[in-house]
Parts: sequence; C-alpha cells; structure tokens
Amino acid sequence: MKLILKPSLWLACILLFTAACNRTPKPLDPASAKAVKVQLDVLQDTVASCWTEMIASDDAKLSATSQVLRALAEQPGTDRVKVQQLTQANNRLKALRYDQQSMRESARIDAYDAAQDSLLRALYPVALPEAGQPNELVRNLTEGIQQTDNEVVGFRVRYDRAAKHFNDYLQLHQPELQELGGKYAKLQPLPLFTIQL
Repeated sequence: MKLILKPSLWLACILLFTAACNRTPKPLDPASAKAVKVQLDVLQDTVASCWTEMIASDDAKLSATSQVLRALAEQPGTDRVKVQQLTQANNRLKALRYDQQSMRESARIDAYDAAQDSLLRALYPVALPEAGQPNELVRNLTEGIQQTDNEVVGFRVRYDRAAKHFNDYLQLHQPELQELGGKYAKLQPLPLFTIQL
C-alpha cells in the first residue's frame, strides 16, 4: 500500500522540516553571565582533563614499578631485602601524593617528587643491571617507567597552562560570576606547579 500525500500536505511537511533544520540558536553575548558560565565550564573541564591524564600517568608508573618489584622478587640472585624495602616505599607513595588543593603547599609536591625519585634511583640499578636484565618483562617495564617519568614535566606544564587560563578568566569575570551566584561565586584560583612570584 502506497502512502500518497496531497500536494498541500507535502508542501507543509517540507516547510516544517526546513524550519526545523534551519533553526540556529541565538548567539550568546560574550559579556553575559551565561556566556561566562559556558566558557568557565569549558575551562574547568580542560583543567580536569589535564589533571586526570597526569594522575593516570603517575598511577601507571606506580603500577609498573609494583610489577617490576614483584618480578624481581621471583628472580634468583635478587637482593630480597632491598626489593622488599623498595616495595614498601612504592606502596607509600600514593598516600604522599598531593591533590589539586594540597599542592598549594609546594613542600608537598617536593616531598612526593623526592620520595619517588629516591625510589626510582634505587630501582634502576637492580632492574637494569650493567650486565643486562635477563627478564624481558622487567626490562620493558623499567624502560616504560623511565619514559613515563620523563613525561612528568610535560604533564605539569599542560596542567599549569590550563589552570592559568582558568585563573585569568576567573579574575577577569568576577562581576559575572557573582551574578551567577552559587558555586560560581565561590570559585577560587587554582594552585600551579610553577611557583608564582
């Protein structure tokens, strides 16, 4: 059975479809509180994304370090006491790590970095001895840890860049944020890895 539409009904359908497709939202006034809210939400999402990516990389480094230490503990001839000490040090790292608020105290970042650097400096000679690591898994994981550790500065630079854009926008649009009220009126600048003078 074919559906046959009258020409007038057919024209009405086309007009409705065209009107629905051509509907463009009214552009936001960039100085309005609503536009500020939209832009601030985008900036917050960018900061959150940079933070999440950086922490995920650090978590992967801690996990790979645990895997290396477990594999080393099973290797014959390994200094088990040293591996156990390194394992305990690695297990303590997450508790030492800063978050987006506690990093306001730069000493917290320094303490975490020092603890992790100390652990890795002690791990590398055991995991990659001069004679060569016979275990391919340990070698590959350790090289991956070194590569990830070299990326820390890049993650921090990207986070700082996003947080600085957020902070600058926050400072520039204080009146609009007060007008929005609620959580927007209470927003504070984010701490940065870079020490501000």
